[in-house]
Amino acid sequence: MRSTVEMLKLITDTAKRDSNVRAAVLSGSRADPSRPSDVYQDYDVAFLVKDLSPYFNNPCFIERAFGKVLIMQMPDLLDNPGLTLETTEKFTYLSIFEDGVRLDLTITTAMPDWGNEPMKVLFDREGHLEDNLDNECYMVHRPTQAEFSACCNEFWWCLNNVAKGLKREEIPYAKSMFEETLRPQLNKIVSWYIGTISDFSVSTGKMGKYFKKYLPDSIYGKYLKTYTTADPARIWTSLINTCKLFSDLARIVAADLGLDYNTSEEAGARLYMMNVKGGAYEK
Repeated sequence: MRSTVEMLKLITDTAKRDSNVRAAVLSGSRADPSRPSDVYQDYDVAFLVKDLSPYFNNPCFIERAFGKVLIMQMPDLLDNPGLTLETTEKFTYLSIFEDGVRLDLTITTAMPDWGNEPMKVLFDREGHLEDNLDNECYMVHRPTQAEFSACCNEFWWCLNNVAKGLKREEIPYAKSMFEETLRPQLNKIVSWYIGTISDFSVSTGKMGKYFKKYLPDSIYGKYLKTYTTADPARIWTSLINTCKLFSDLARIVAADLGLDYNTSEEAGARLYMMNVKGGAYEK
C-alpha cells in the first residue's frame, strides 16, 4: 500500500501538473491531526477547477492519475442518472485501488463549503485558501432540553414497533426498526454521557466508532450486548437490556446537565413492551 507521504505527493503533483486545477484540498479525518491514523483512512480530496468537462463521467481519468481501480462508485450519477455537464458544477469519484488505498475525489468549479470540518490546503495556484485544522465539527455538543427530550421520546416511542415486530416474529422488520430508529437515539445518549465525563472535549466519531476509547469497560460491554443474533428470544433479551442501558445513561445525563427526564413516557413504553412480549393484549 502506498504511504500517506506518497499519496499526498501524488495528489498534489496531479493537481499542479493540470493547469485547469486551481486548488487541491484535503478534508476529513486525514486533515485532523488529533484523529488516530491508520491505513484504512480515506483520502477525502477536492479539486477546484476552472472547467469540469475533462473530468465529468470520465473514470479513465482516475486510473491514469492514481492507479488501477478495484471498485469505483460515481454517486452523482447514482443519485441522478440523467445528470449532465450542463446541470452540475461538481462530480465525485469514490475509488479503491489495487493496493488498498481509497480516494474520495470531488472535482468542482464552485468553492466547496467545508463548514467547520478540518481542511488542509495541498495546492493553491492563486494563494487564496487557508488551512482549517479545527475539529469542532466532530466534538460531542451539550444537548439542549429540547434535543434531549426529543431523543428520549423518539427512543421510547419507536420501541413499540420493535416489540410488535418481535411478537409477530417479523425478524427483518424488528431488526431494521431497532437499528434505524432506536440505535441512533441510543448513540446520542451514549455520546452525551461521554460528553459529561469528558467535559464535552472529545469526539465519539461517526456512528460511535470511538465509543470503546471513551466509555468505561463495564458500560462498553453493556453497549456491545445491544447487538445480537436473529434468534427472537435473544433479541428480546437484548432489547430489554438496551432499554435499561438507555434509561441509566439518560438519567445520568439529565442529572449532570440539569435537564428534565420524562420518566412517565419511559414507564409507559416499557410496560407496553412487556405486555406485548407476554401477550397481555391478546387475552
